[in-house]
Amino acid sequence: MDQAETVRTPSSWAVVGLDNGGTCNNATVLDATGQFLVSHLVENPSRVLDGPESAVEALAEAFTGILELTSTPLSLVRAVGLDTPGPASAHGVISSKGSTNFNQVSWRGFDIRGALEARLGLPVIYNNDANAAALYAHHRHFGTAALEHSSVAAIVGTGLGGGVVENGKVIRGAAGMAGELGHVQIPLHGVIEADQPVPRCNCGFEGDVEAIASLTGIRNNLLPYWLTRFPDHPLAAEPIDRAAKLLRGYGEKEDPLAIAVFTQQARAIGKLFTIAANFTDPSAYFLGGGVVEAAPHFRQWFLNTVRESTQLRDEQVEAATFAIVADLDMAGARGAAVAALDAVSSAGAVTVTRP
Repeated sequence: MDQAETVRTPSSWAVVGLDNGGTCNNATVLDATGQFLVSHLVENPSRVLDGPESAVEALAEAFTGILELTSTPLSLVRAVGLDTPGPASAHGVISSKGSTNFNQVSWRGFDIRGALEARLGLPVIYNNDANAAALYAHHRHFGTAALEHSSVAAIVGTGLGGGVVENGKVIRGAAGMAGELGHVQIPLHGVIEADQPVPRCNCGFEGDVEAIASLTGIRNNLLPYWLTRFPDHPLAAEPIDRAAKLLRGYGEKEDPLAIAVFTQQARAIGKLFTIAANFTDPSAYFLGGGVVEAAPHFRQWFLNTVRESTQLRDEQVEAATFAIVADLDMAGARGAAVAALDAVSSAGAVTVTRP
């Protein structure tokens, strides 16, 4: 051990968190005391559409850039946390069928965790993006008591991702696909209208949560139906892809069509959380993703509707909380960093605080 290591204080080492997305990477640094060294988004192009080699190099650039920004010497970095969209194995091998973000043939079965580890020469700890966000939400919410609690998180975006955290640890499952909450099929009574077609998911399932509570669900299932009820709505004149993306803005203005759509989404998530209550009985239910990256009044209305649609026993109501995922746009990178810190921390407990 060299002299620098012998005098190093507990807070003098750190881990890096890298959140890989379809267009951008987001990076952060977390020191050994649980302090994040950056309080804002730090992004660079992810270049995933250019193939694996370019994408791994872009992640390496994100790593180098965040160290420079935070004046963190490379010698102090113990590990790197990485998250990507799925589907992928628990060890970061992209599905043999590819995915929405990794759609070239070269991505199929590609070990992105191993490739980044070889490129950086540091241990890389992998999670999918929804699990990373769920892990950060859990540790941010419970702090020093994180290892004493469990939680379930639904992350609503293009699809619906999720995460199940038990005693402060993400539940991965045998194939690494635990927490794929979007593909849980739910009872549709009280969610859709009597004459509404059963929503279909891109995965082939009918009536799963993602078929309703996702941007894809809006585009493919909910909006086409509700536009038949509101044929004179301005969104009827828009291409369906654009109309789906514009819908949240109408929701913030309490537009009746938009409220009808988002009410169905909230009720679907409530059905999902009701199932979770009977499987894991978590201490907290978290909601994240684009649907709550909205005006505060809309975000609170949506969360309240989810809560009201979740059927809990009286004892569960007393014990559980409902909350928005903290620091929404940074949650993935921060959760990846928490996983990395936990992997190298002798104590195991991780307390994360705002910078």
